[in-house]
Amino acid sequence: MTTYVIAGGITRGSAERLVVAAAMAPSVHNVQAWRFKVRPDLIEIEADPARFRTMRDPNGRSLHISCGAALINLRLAAAQLGREPVLRLLPDRSRPMLLATVRLAGPHRTTPWERALYAATMRPLPSWQPYGGEQPPVSVINELAHAARLGGATLHSVPAGTAVLTTRGDDPGEWLRAGQALQYVLLTGATRAVSASFRYEVVEIRGAERVLEHGDVPQVLLKLARTSISGTRQ
Repeated sequence: MTTYVIAGGITRGSAERLVVAAAMAPSVHNVQAWRFKVRPDLIEIEADPARFRTMRDPNGRSLHISCGAALINLRLAAAQLGREPVLRLLPDRSRPMLLATVRLAGPHRTTPWERALYAATMRPLPSWQPYGGEQPPVSVINELAHAARLGGATLHSVPAGTAVLTTRGDDPGEWLRAGQALQYVLLTGATRAVSASFRYEVVEIRGAERVLEHGDVPQVLLKLARTSISGTRQ
């Protein structure tokens, strides 16, 4: 269960809306190993060692990716409240458990794109699924790639409806960026009738070597498929 502490100028109702939205993001092994602390116009996101399963993720890479995804939901929720979310990743070296802060500046005029993505945060996202389904058109793949760049990562399309999300480094900051990019891709896919299931464990994919560039670090593996109008797989 996600926990948070309220202090200062953010109302309880607003804080609950922000945290609920963040908690809808995909989390590592379905464990939300984070805490939210709400301070005057600032929200801190900390890793929670008590819920962190180091046996399966000793370096915390997946935890950071999960937190990055949660940050996108939180930022979208802040935008719906008319507040400009100002993000800082790993803001304090003396507090290694502090993964990010989101300052609520303002005012912010919500865009149609933000409203569409926020609505998508309220829907359950797919889990890792077997191969199958019609591949999305190139125009949609390009839109997903643009969404990934907004989060600070690169989406490489690989044959057979697979994609690899990469960063240019492999440290906690890049893991957080990969998580933000992942969530942007998932939410954008949801608005374009595309199922984008994923896994944190990146395995070797035939053909990936032809699209990756020198220095690219694979962080997330995705499967992309078009969905029917009703939301089920074709």
